[in-house]
Amino acid sequence: MPEIAKSVVLVHGAFADGSAWNRVIPLLEERDLKVIAVQNPLTSLAEDVAHTRRAIARLEGPIVLVGHSWAGVVITQAGLDEKVSALVYVAAIAPAAGESANDLLNQYEKSPGLASLSVDGEGFAVLPPESMAANFAPDLPADETAVMAVTQGPVQTAAFDEKIGAAAWDGKPAYAIVTTQDRMLPPAYLRAAAERMKADIVEVESSHVPQGSHPVDVAGVILVAAGLRSFGRRV
Repeated sequence: MPEIAKSVVLVHGAFADGSAWNRVIPLLEERDLKVIAVQNPLTSLAEDVAHTRRAIARLEGPIVLVGHSWAGVVITQAGLDEKVSALVYVAAIAPAAGESANDLLNQYEKSPGLASLSVDGEGFAVLPPESMAANFAPDLPADETAVMAVTQGPVQTAAFDEKIGAAAWDGKPAYAIVTTQDRMLPPAYLRAAAERMKADIVEVESSHVPQGSHPVDVAGVILVAAGLRSFGRRV
């Protein structure tokens, strides 16, 4: 079993905010874990890492650091903090040292979701409402995806070309949730990245947002990373 954690930091990805974890947070708090859901600005890798590090500083360790989608890049950098005992990648990008998000994603055919982005003159991208429903979260109710489209965090596309330094997963336990029905990040990429990290892998028949559609599964992996349960046991 991993080291017993006391806290969890949840980091949202692009086209989302901290409320993306609303269904997971109560399941973690039921196990007496202290939780912070970071509100990242999505303006640059450096800014997102800084916000995440501030959340880590507020909590007692050991800490499980969890990242969804783009936030996989963020936790790979921020997870170098000595208080972080394990990392959980939820349908997430997982670069190695010296790599950017695009270094990896450009090796795969562009997904329907990424092909649909609307980018403004300053380089900030959003998902159109119809793509939020069809590609980002097709397994969530339509009224919920409509709200998600309104509240989404635009992401600075230049961040996808920012390279990380050292990779926290190279030396710390990593867990990866591979979403097999993902229309934002190719499942083949998610699987290959998880295997490269030598992560413990859980496949979920989910869209890009298993924290919304399969919160028990996501919380279960986080609890394994926190040392509070073993694989094969219910939350």
